[in-house]
Amino acid sequence: MIRYRERNKKIYRIAHWPIWIWVFFLAPGPLTFDLFEHGPSVKNMAWLLCVTAGTGIAGFFGQLPGVEPRPYILRFTEDKPNPLYRRICYTFAWGDVITFALLNLAGLVAAAVTGVWYLKQIYTYAYFPVYLTILALGTAGILPRVRSSTKGEGTERRYFYGSVWAVTLAQTLLMVLWKLLPRTHTADFIKLTAYAIALMLLGLSARAGALPRTRPILPGELMVAD
Repeated sequence: MIRYRERNKKIYRIAHWPIWIWVFFLAPGPLTFDLFEHGPSVKNMAWLLCVTAGTGIAGFFGQLPGVEPRPYILRFTEDKPNPLYRRICYTFAWGDVITFALLNLAGLVAAAVTGVWYLKQIYTYAYFPVYLTILALGTAGILPRVRSSTKGEGTERRYFYGSVWAVTLAQTLLMVLWKLLPRTHTADFIKLTAYAIALMLLGLSARAGALPRTRPILPGELMVAD
């Protein structure tokens, strides 16, 4: 007989808290752009304190994914109501993942084609229209992990974690190249090529189940999800 853990350990709950601090901290994209361009500011620190306090209160009451006192999902194909806090958290997480990936890619393409960097202008004028569109899709229950039911969790978790791994690792590579390569047109092409290839290869790896939490879930398989 398979036994499930009845409660999440404190270390498990605490380990998931920084994830949601980071998700909501990134939400105001232009402010995040200024952080990476100029370093920490009073606005960055004030927003970080607000997000830390807000997520801390939510986590204390078990209203953050992975920070619940006990697992909510025990079977990946179980048709249960998807709690509001999960739908909100994953909607904002999708907003971060998709928006930053798209805008950085747009900035790289513009730099490679024109030889001029317009990334700041892109974040200033395009960030919130794109981000709010994604939030609207999440509110409508169209995105994975934000639907009204958890029935598709076995597949939807793969899409989510695969996207997070792909975008996070590709943008880390991009940051390293930004620091190492000279500010030349040729270097812009290298950055664009490396970023696009990294996104593609990591996406394929996620599809093959080679990245953490992206393996296929067999029909009827019983597992504890977070």
